[in-house]
Amino acid sequence: MTIPNDTATIPVAPASGSESGPAPAPSTSRRWWALAVIALTQLVVVLDGTIVNVALPKAQQDLGLSDGERQWVVTAYALVFGALLLLGGRIADYWGRKRAFLVGMVGFGAASLYGGLAQGATELIVARGLQGLFAALLAPAALALLTVTFPFGRDRNTAFAVYGAVAGSGAAVGLLLGGLLTEFASWRWCLLVNLVFVAIAVLVGALVLQESRAPGRGRLDVWGAVTVTLGFGTLVYGFTLAEGGWLRVDTLGCLLGGIVLLGLFVWIESRVAQPLLPLRVLRHRVRAGAYVIQAIIGSVLIGSTLYMTLHLQLVLGMAPLMAGAATVVMTVATLVVVPVFTRVLAAVGPRPLMVGGPLLAAAGMLWLGRITADGDYATQMLPGLILLGAGIGITFVPLQNLALIGVAPADAGAASATVNASMQLGGSVGLSLFALVAASATSAAVSGGAGAATALASGYGLVFTVASGALVVAAIVAFVCIRGSRESLMPSHG
Repeated sequence: MTIPNDTATIPVAPASGSESGPAPAPSTSRRWWALAVIALTQLVVVLDGTIVNVALPKAQQDLGLSDGERQWVVTAYALVFGALLLLGGRIADYWGRKRAFLVGMVGFGAASLYGGLAQGATELIVARGLQGLFAALLAPAALALLTVTFPFGRDRNTAFAVYGAVAGSGAAVGLLLGGLLTEFASWRWCLLVNLVFVAIAVLVGALVLQESRAPGRGRLDVWGAVTVTLGFGTLVYGFTLAEGGWLRVDTLGCLLGGIVLLGLFVWIESRVAQPLLPLRVLRHRVRAGAYVIQAIIGSVLIGSTLYMTLHLQLVLGMAPLMAGAATVVMTVATLVVVPVFTRVLAAVGPRPLMVGGPLLAAAGMLWLGRITADGDYATQMLPGLILLGAGIGITFVPLQNLALIGVAPADAGAASATVNASMQLGGSVGLSLFALVAASATSAAVSGGAGAATALASGYGLVFTVASGALVVAAIVAFVCIRGSRESLMPSHG
């Protein structure tokens, strides 16, 4: 049986990079300005996954959020962002990547304004979901623009290394900026600050970005979009229910329902003429491995960093600014290793970095798993944060490039969306699973007679230990999947 793809056709007018042929190569200076705008975009979408983390205790007190609502302030962004990225990537392919980028940026700014003015839990969670919706349009458009702006050669490796450094450090930048704004302004500015980034990106992007789009007339795969969105949403919600018991009817129903819907999504994608996610994008072993690794990194950066800030504030008693500043060492470690390992990449190829980076990050997480309520930051957290930041930075140097290796121009948007979707969906699943791990360990410690701080530290420590195990899995995936000659994994010519 063939599923009809009867949704509305997206009109595509002739433009540079469309049916009329490839866009003329932009000037060197214009390309680097384009990279600056695209890197700024990646910084915004990544840091918004964590910038509210430091602000959550203040926001929870101000708006009267429950612990569950507090988690959903983070989850709503990652889940909607990740679930709609594939659709956003396809829209960008056929509607125009520059157009999708600019519209997504403006919408993201409007959603940030709404969230910054929120007066209750529902408004804040809805605003975060709307941020995720528009991020799902602009992020794959930005990465696709990067792909076509730097199609091959040394400049491509440099551009993707810069992009990877921003992606790897954005989470920590969000924590620092969130602490700064919460301490000296208000938690609301963790959302309102996006208006500054949006204004810069829209003004500069309108001038330096070149339009590009897939050839032909595209149709939106609505059934694919519905099943993948509902599938991941139902699955993540099932994990949040699991705290009340894995064998509850609603828990099992959501988990099984999510799996069935995702299976249906794959079946649909194998039959529609213009799928949301062409399965050929996933059949490439190196790309598939990169997507899995990206998902695991996302679960760690988005999922576990929440518990770093909670430990610093709720257990160690740090103010928001100090809590944010305490994590900046992670960003510094990332920024230090990226230029070094960009040169190492040219000498040894991607595979050693893709295996060694996650293992180094896993060592950092394992160190953080030793935290106690009466411990101190310098000995229990600082070394782990350095190792984690360095490992993430090393991994991101080749990761983005590998995730798009060999992608046909017509699939650039879908493949770019899959890169970001892997991270965000990994983060949303990680948030729900880590919340379950933390709650279970904390509850067990309280039942054993532990004090509040000790119980919280026990829960957070177990989260970091589990995250360490996940990073070891990422290294194993890299060892198995990232194979081939150095030349085949690092395209140097068109």
